[in-house]
Amino acid sequence: MLLLGCRFSWHNLKPFLNATGLSYYEVPPMLRKSCFLLIATAAVMSAPVTAQTVSLLPEGNSKTIVEMNCVSCHALRMITNSGHTRADWATVLHQMVNVGAAVPPNQFDVVVGYLATNFPEKPLPPAVIIPGSTNVTIKEWPVPTPGSRPHDPMYAPDGSVWYSGQMANVLGRFDPDTQQFKEFHLTTPGSGPHGLIADKDGNVWFTANFKSYIGKLDPKTGEVTEYRMPDPKARDPHTLLLAPNGYIYFTVQGANMVGRLNPKSGEIKLVSSPTPHSNPYGMVIDSHGTPFFVEFGSNKVGRIDPETLEIKEYVLPNADSRPRRVAITADDIIWYSDYSRGYLGRLDPKTGKVTEWPSPSGPKSEPYGITAVGDVIWYSESNTKPNTLVRFDIKTEKFQSWPILSGGGVVRNMVHTPAGDLWLACSGVNNIAFVKVYEPGATPKKTSGN
Repeated sequence: MLLLGCRFSWHNLKPFLNATGLSYYEVPPMLRKSCFLLIATAAVMSAPVTAQTVSLLPEGNSKTIVEMNCVSCHALRMITNSGHTRADWATVLHQMVNVGAAVPPNQFDVVVGYLATNFPEKPLPPAVIIPGSTNVTIKEWPVPTPGSRPHDPMYAPDGSVWYSGQMANVLGRFDPDTQQFKEFHLTTPGSGPHGLIADKDGNVWFTANFKSYIGKLDPKTGEVTEYRMPDPKARDPHTLLLAPNGYIYFTVQGANMVGRLNPKSGEIKLVSSPTPHSNPYGMVIDSHGTPFFVEFGSNKVGRIDPETLEIKEYVLPNADSRPRRVAITADDIIWYSDYSRGYLGRLDPKTGKVTEWPSPSGPKSEPYGITAVGDVIWYSESNTKPNTLVRFDIKTEKFQSWPILSGGGVVRNMVHTPAGDLWLACSGVNNIAFVKVYEPGATPKKTSGN
């Protein structure tokens, strides 16, 4: 079952997964797409929607609307166990409307008020801010469609910035010079666009996380070409990358697979991860064109042979590690965000040696989106109030961090520009963000942000 708009907490979900043997993504995507993130408990999974369940809702003007609409995707218990600010509830409700919740427009604000009054924000671990010599400015823009849940950002060769509007079924383009947005609506309803890459011809490739295909958008015409998964089990393609050999490699988390797409022929090949329920997630490609991926359902990192698709796994030393996103430096060292334990990790594939550092905000900080720029690792802590932007200097092994002023709402992914600046997708607050990075000691002329 889904917790409407909740933040997925590994610390709450882990006992359930251990007891049932299920993986994070073995809840049907149609249910999974209806909230920010997944959380499950055995009691809710087995609880029917009864009069007793309905009675959990407090009295109020919108009680009937919530009762009638929310049970189509999840138990009402999922509402009563959650909590948000009024602004966050508005974002959540927009997402619900995007996927079919029949909330009358003239009742939208009333429903938001009802939810915010009765289910206020719950405390999160406080962000720990580490000072340092590097300065940044962070500027944010709300994307056009409310409740889009921008998931992944992409910096295109022409200098534009793209994002996947997962819950609005759109790909968005932002021009930093004019600060104008343009949205491209996908052909198949409810595709759930996720990962994004650009090719040399200016096409935008994406994974349809809810509809089992990889798509190619021609921004000049708006035409979308779909490449369907050849195996029905491969229902949720996740991250994709374009390799030097011209192939697109991708992960399929719930199906426990990785794959390769030939853009010229459209042929797709799939292989299963050796570890059951390992949930292949984030992916990088090394300087030799070899893809690596992290296993969010296991404490492992996988290496894919580009030709045979044979997978070699590297076991991380802590059995509780759950790497979620991954970055790579010029020396082909793998860096990963250990979401479950609140660590930044380093893996040397040549030796198998693993080194770890605790994230500044602690074991429940849930590090998520990550990228590497030269000798610096950037990532975000997604379960702090507010979310943070964290800088780790590889040479000095020192951290520095900043608050994301909007709160961030879970930064699921980030990318860097050729100049070393960053773009973030701030899913829960419906924003994209630009981070201007200054050399250590340099002072920005003006700090801006939302």
